[in-house]
Amino acid sequence: MDLADLAETTEVGGFFALRAGGPGEGSTPLSAVYAAGPGPDSPLTVRVDAVAARLAAPERRIAASIAHLGLAARLWSIALGSAALHGRLPDLDPERLHWDPRRTTPDDLLLSRAGSLPAGVEALRETVQQRHLVPLHAAFRRDTRISERLLWGNAGSALAGAVRELTVWAEREGRPHVSRRARELASGLLTGPELATTLRARDTGDGERGASPGFWAGGGPRRRSCCLYYRCPAGGLCGDCAFDHPPRTTPTA
Repeated sequence: MDLADLAETTEVGGFFALRAGGPGEGSTPLSAVYAAGPGPDSPLTVRVDAVAARLAAPERRIAASIAHLGLAARLWSIALGSAALHGRLPDLDPERLHWDPRRTTPDDLLLSRAGSLPAGVEALRETVQQRHLVPLHAAFRRDTRISERLLWGNAGSALAGAVRELTVWAEREGRPHVSRRARELASGLLTGPELATTLRARDTGDGERGASPGFWAGGGPRRRSCCLYYRCPAGGLCGDCAFDHPPRTTPTA
């Protein structure tokens, strides 16, 4: 992919932005982020600590969940957006994709050397799930006690969120084929074992799956788990939350 392709993908929204160039001070290859253990100098620990402070999260796992959701959304958005718009996706090699935990979207990620791959369900699964999300989940679980089910629920939610953003952009720009392609690719990804049980149709019952028309209707699917954001002092339910109303929680000292 060339810089013009990356620039057009960025037009969809900040989560779809990917800068190219030499890594700056404070950025770390994601391969090193995934391999690092927890500690005050670990990039993942730095991000979780920053999110915990910003949200006044009552538990560290809540901040970890929100930090994870944000990075998963970045990875899915960049890859799915490129695939739907251009029929190719950037080679998001964890050795070349650098992350700055102190920066926020769209300035947190930088690709040090551009390359591209054919776009398809298996290429997306290998690029995002296997090369990024699997080691990312392991790294988060070393840093914080957080369930694998919640992390994969975040991944499914992030994928559906990318589809929603692409659909809104495609309708505004008069490019319906982009939203159709995004839904086709996402539906294929949702057949994999890690993501297959993360989402459900919003209004038509649990029987609907990603390939069915009703699954993406009415604002898109809802998740089957919760990211825990509602437990923050200023938090609430996300638009795709599994809950209709915030569960009651017991205050902790």
